[in-house]
Amino acid sequence: MSPSATAKVDATQPAPKPPANAVDRYFKISERGSTLGREIRGGFATFFAMAYIIVLNPIILGSAKDMYGHQLDGGQLVTATVLTAAFTTLLMGVIGNVPIALAAGLGVNTVVALQLAPRMSWPDAMGMVVLAGFVVMILVATGLRERVMNAVPLGLRKGIAIGIGLFIMLIGLVDSGFVSRIPDAAHTSVPLQLGGNGHLLGWPVLVFILGVLLTLALLVRKTPGAILISIVAMTGLAMILDAVATVPSWGLTTPKWPGNPVAGPDFGLVGEVSLFGGFDKVGVLTGVLFVFTVLLSCFFDAMGTIMGISDEAGLTDAEGNMPGINRVLFVDGIAVAAGGASSSSATTCFVESTAGVGEGARTGFANVVTGGLFTVALFLTPLATMVPSQAATPALLAVGFLILSGSIRQIDWDDWTIAIPAFVTMVMMPFTYSITNGIGMGFLTFTLLRLVAGRGREVPVAMYVVSAVFAFYYLMPAVGLT
Repeated sequence: MSPSATAKVDATQPAPKPPANAVDRYFKISERGSTLGREIRGGFATFFAMAYIIVLNPIILGSAKDMYGHQLDGGQLVTATVLTAAFTTLLMGVIGNVPIALAAGLGVNTVVALQLAPRMSWPDAMGMVVLAGFVVMILVATGLRERVMNAVPLGLRKGIAIGIGLFIMLIGLVDSGFVSRIPDAAHTSVPLQLGGNGHLLGWPVLVFILGVLLTLALLVRKTPGAILISIVAMTGLAMILDAVATVPSWGLTTPKWPGNPVAGPDFGLVGEVSLFGGFDKVGVLTGVLFVFTVLLSCFFDAMGTIMGISDEAGLTDAEGNMPGINRVLFVDGIAVAAGGASSSSATTCFVESTAGVGEGARTGFANVVTGGLFTVALFLTPLATMVPSQAATPALLAVGFLILSGSIRQIDWDDWTIAIPAFVTMVMMPFTYSITNGIGMGFLTFTLLRLVAGRGREVPVAMYVVSAVFAFYYLMPAVGLT
């Protein structure tokens, strides 16, 4: 396996070279066994893998109405989404020094659009997101969030990493059109199918297949920059096909050179927030539950992503803990609040950062590159959205395999009180299309099985508390609290 695709730094290899310059020293590039070239390639790969959020987040938020019938402006949403992604990604790189990029969280934005906004104004809904971010920062400052993460057994951590690997593979398959949802009108219990109608048809799917084959071939041949080379090559092929063939749809992004690549940002939504106005609309109890719902999703989605990526990048110790984790967690809390303050919904760690890690990124300098590209995208959004998902998603399949192969052997499959929860975690993430659900069900299973086995004393107190929180979260609809 190539250095660019290696999941961990081999401790048996020679000691890393001394820092070459101040940038190397600050970001610990040589110390972590990386190079400036790998960090740059990783930053580009992550950006292209997650650039779809520039288009998708405005679609999700812009299609919803608040209780007064108001809709958010699409152009302003694009600016808010890109601005927040750039700021928080750069902040995570400079302060957290990890290759974990951030942007508006999918799933959370749906909660904001479909649960919060219809019962209050948009500023009220975004205010609740800001409050959730403040709570996250308080949990980090008190050490509670790190305590929860450190309480997770190593085997369950590996299950989380594998679940994320499977999850991003499913995301890649769905976003590329290789797999699609069977519409409800079909009246079948089978949720997914091959292609759009049970068959692989159309040029976009061919681009995806060729991209997967090219990525894997380059990885096997130990080619530096394998993932980025594949993304660029498939984007070029897609542009040619779109010019010479009839392609009904590429999905969210069309691989066509824009007539005017420059688009000025519109900051009209930034700061349009009412922190406590939502409580006047829905009451204190319902308002607290809304904040709790946003908090839970942001807290555990980010936790799972941070665990999976840090493990894949070799940033964890023998117990699976990451030194300096509090800085990373605090930036994540700032990101949640910043997303609400900009009206782009809660911002969180993006699992697509694994594309950059697979390309060799090991430090926050990759985030500086990704954040810089988002900053450029503020003025060149048409160019940033030119890479079709069919060209970027092959990276997710390749990285999913790397995560799976690197973690699955480290689970104690003979101890069923850890093997079963790890299994539940890894399958529930893709099957429920949610990192938070996978973690919650895995935690509950672990706690219950340890109690049944008479090993309740081996369960950390933090795991009992978190399991109780998840039990309450899942029971809320049954007792009429949502």
